[in-house]
Amino acid sequence: MRHITACLLAAALLLSLTACGQETPKEPETLGQALLQEFETQYQSASKESLDTIAQAILAQKSIEFEGITAPIEPGPLMGFGNTQIQGFKEGVMFAPLISTIPFLGYLFRLDPDTDGKAFVQTLEQSANLGWNICTQADEMIVKQENDVVFFLMCPRSMEEPSQEELSPEEELPPEQLAPEEELPPEQLPSDSSSDF
Repeated sequence: MRHITACLLAAALLLSLTACGQETPKEPETLGQALLQEFETQYQSASKESLDTIAQAILAQKSIEFEGITAPIEPGPLMGFGNTQIQGFKEGVMFAPLISTIPFLGYLFRLDPDTDGKAFVQTLEQSANLGWNICTQADEMIVKQENDVVFFLMCPRSMEEPSQEELSPEEELPPEQLAPEEELPPEQLPSDSSSDF
């Protein structure tokens, strides 16, 4: 009886240790990390799906607060990489917002069998320009290879607008973009154009 009780206690202890050793998935801290996590989930469950299908699933995430589009791409110069020729993939798709002032640009690349994945990723990292969008600049770049598919994303850290207090001194909004704190004097108010007729 003692041996059975000792074995049961040892088994219970072993099970509790293995349960404690399992890590729960870490909550992503940025928009890019959340979308990378979604890509990994989509790729693991449907690695043979078209890249457009995976890109559509990424754009369907709640953290994406804009209407997005996908478009097939071919090797050559691509938006966000200056004049660099992006070569070595047999299938590619771009995913981006319909509104071009949002600093968000993503690509999925299915590599050619003879393409060196590490060199391809390095080319993307070295050629990418976070300020490709004239109006705004992305905060982060995420690049990850899963077997024959490369995920690339330039985006803001979140889709929420930062408050003026959260901005670093070089990111502070110019005065014309701030809400006025007091009313303008009458001589600075715009004139009523209807009275000119």
